[in-house]
Amino acid sequence: IARAWLATHEMKTTWRLEELRSKSKICANVFCGAGRECAVTEKGEPTCLCIEQCKPHKRPVCGSNGKTYLNHCELHRDACLTGSKIQVDYDGHCKEKKSVSPSASPVVCYQSNRDELRRRIIQWLEAEIIPDGWFSKGSNYSEILDKYFKNFDNGDSRLDSSEFLKFVEQNETAINITTYPDQENNKLLRGLCVDALIELSDENADWKLSFQEFLKCLNPSFNPPEKKCALEDETYADGAETEVDCNRCVCACGNWVCTAMTCDGEKKEKTARRELHEIRKNQKGAQTQTEEEMTRYVQELQKHQETAEKTKRVSTKEI
Repeated sequence: IARAWLATHEMKTTWRLEELRSKSKICANVFCGAGRECAVTEKGEPTCLCIEQCKPHKRPVCGSNGKTYLNHCELHRDACLTGSKIQVDYDGHCKEKKSVSPSASPVVCYQSNRDELRRRIIQWLEAEIIPDGWFSKGSNYSEILDKYFKNFDNGDSRLDSSEFLKFVEQNETAINITTYPDQENNKLLRGLCVDALIELSDENADWKLSFQEFLKCLNPSFNPPEKKCALEDETYADGAETEVDCNRCVCACGNWVCTAMTCDGEKKEKTARRELHEIRKNQKGAQTQTEEEMTRYVQELQKHQETAEKTKRVSTKEI
């Protein structure tokens, strides 16, 4: 019996060694990312899987998720198992962070708000179509748009945000979007949605619409594309949220819109998108934003708010 057991044990050991040699040979030229290791499938092909067990050496690190890990391997293994992006924030145990309550979400125009405003405008314009009579010429959709375009254009053959907004405000039904409880935020929302409409067909990115761009924007057969926001090589759907320091950023119509709060808790007033065209133009050219760029964007918002507040104080003194 002892000999039989010994023989079986030797066979298992030999088989195990052969398996390790085979794995080593198959995985020789395979590189798996952090937190992963090469394994051999039943078909004898290499594949990368999450590390089954890390070595127990103790070198604690603090992850970007605020969790302390025994070592780098455990951090990357957890990132692999959970499918989340976790980076080493610093060596050692995580320090207790001061609780800073995130700011309220900024006032934004989501794609659903933009599309609803557009639908109401088109419905209003279509109601003004007059068919040709026996002895009189009517007005088609394009002619009605041309009439409004000329009425609100200041003479440069372009409609900017303020001119487009004046056009929209001609119809109470079109502007009566009450997403927020207070009237001021709804008015701000209206302006932001006008900007989002301009962005739909603003081919030269000058934040103004020629008549052809205006016609395309409000063409009933035009189907607005679904836009997503980019950050750190990842895309986020409309309505997604993230935080930069103590500021909350929301993905709306393909752009990140953030609150402008100083992290000591001092609140700055929310900034309308149409007041930050230069910042937004710079954003528009970038396909992907990094966290560092998002931080700079929030800082630009804060600087803009501080400048606006100083201007208000100077104006008050002059009065």
